[in-house]
Amino acid sequence: MAVTDSPYQAYESPEAGVSQPQTRSVRDRVIPPMRGSILWGWIGPLLITVFGGILRFVNLGHPKAVVFDETYYMKDAFSLITWGVERVTIKDADKAILANNTDIWQSCTAETLDKCASYVVHPPLGKWMIGAGEWLFGLNPFGWRFAAALIGTLSILVLARVARRMTRSTLLGCFAGLLLALDGLHYVLSRTALLDIFLMFWVLAAFACLVADRDQARERLVTWYEKSPLSSHGPSLGIRWWRIGAGVCLALAMSVKWSGLAFAVAFAIMSLLWDFGARRAIGLRNPYVGAFNKDVPQGVLAFAVVPFVTYMATWTGWFATATGYGRDWDQATSAGNPLFFLFDSMRSWIKYQWQVFTFHSDLATSHPYMSEPWQWPLLLRPVAFYYEGKQNACGVKDCSEAVLGVGTPVIWFGAVAALVALITWYFSSRDWRAGAVVVAYAMGWLPWFYFAIADNRTMFLFYAIPMVPFMVLAITLCAGLLIGPSTPTAAGTMPVRRTVGAAVVGAFALLVVINFWWLHPILSAELIPYTEWKARMLFEKRWI
Repeated sequence: MAVTDSPYQAYESPEAGVSQPQTRSVRDRVIPPMRGSILWGWIGPLLITVFGGILRFVNLGHPKAVVFDETYYMKDAFSLITWGVERVTIKDADKAILANNTDIWQSCTAETLDKCASYVVHPPLGKWMIGAGEWLFGLNPFGWRFAAALIGTLSILVLARVARRMTRSTLLGCFAGLLLALDGLHYVLSRTALLDIFLMFWVLAAFACLVADRDQARERLVTWYEKSPLSSHGPSLGIRWWRIGAGVCLALAMSVKWSGLAFAVAFAIMSLLWDFGARRAIGLRNPYVGAFNKDVPQGVLAFAVVPFVTYMATWTGWFATATGYGRDWDQATSAGNPLFFLFDSMRSWIKYQWQVFTFHSDLATSHPYMSEPWQWPLLLRPVAFYYEGKQNACGVKDCSEAVLGVGTPVIWFGAVAALVALITWYFSSRDWRAGAVVVAYAMGWLPWFYFAIADNRTMFLFYAIPMVPFMVLAITLCAGLLIGPSTPTAAGTMPVRRTVGAAVVGAFALLVVINFWWLHPILSAELIPYTEWKARMLFEKRWI
């Protein structure tokens, strides 16, 4: 991805589309000032976050049932906080749990401990996070959904703040947060104990850290430019804590699901390209040599060393106990040598990872709600997480309670148009924000085409949740372009273009609110007449 500084010269959020005078200082050109109040920069996003949190936490324990794949993760999570590793449960453990019985473990003797180990195919972090809610509130629907609701709510704040930083507009930051709060798929996954909402959060947090690091690195470069003798390579930028934080977040994403790896590779490359562009922006004679000598070594630390250490740390429970799947504890401890223990444990761990890899490569079991990646942006095959029909319970004979895993169509269809616009915008202006959002979206989508073609992998719409924040960012950037400059005309009035653009963006936001309100009953298992449930099926043959 090419790097340039022209976007900041041409577009500073609400002033989109206005060419900036070339007489601006290097500081203003390289680091556009943040507009608006710092206080409102926090209050606005926090208010949107509270709104999204209320939506997610109200009646979180309903339905009082094990919804879709919660049957795997809520039990694995409880096992982790109980034993440190995942263990096999008894038959009909779900029924026992719903009857408030937590004695769900298959009995084992000292000689059969290995048979109690559960074979799991995802790293442990997401289940540890679910387990934290169970530790706080018990093994019940509210407890096992608490962490998802909390993380889903926090992601609204993170997105609002990163959108504000990218657009230099608090209003557009709040707009982005509102869209995420009202997306149906994000809402459903924030109220369900699946892993994907945690993957999405850590990917988004890594992206936010990198955007903050970009600003901080440019600030340090400009300060050096203003106060120090010039050189052809430029300075070392010191410890890049935001970039190290991004490395930690990317490792945590991979510690939830391995699909976080695609984001890790792409974000590492993108961050280093931003370093090249920053050194070039202040006019260094040899910016690329300077970046290779001073930025790349820190990049290796942040995107290789730190993630490896962090990822391995999330497996502490498996290394520290004897009952993890494939652990071979007896063999590892037989020599009584710490080095042998370490190397033999790593051998067992690598063998286990390879088993997981081959499992995913061969995962081609048909499922009624499976879908192909090309179907995801158009919401052609949502996932029925929960459905129960009832008789004479809602004022009519046939009633329904449903949780449908589907995005808010206005947002998803609008994002398709916005992403096409961003691709055009990037190739016409090399705007770093357009490029970053398109790359992040692509990393959440394109790798799945390989698995669909090469492995015929069983896939579902909710795998697309890491794409959703970047869909929202695409819409937000386009909203900034539509609103246009805030500079008044010679007559002291606002340009017609800005008035019309603001009206269009406002109308879009209103459509999102209406669309989410219409879908809400089938996203939250509200008891409604069957006819109302069926009326909300956008593509009846696909959604039922």
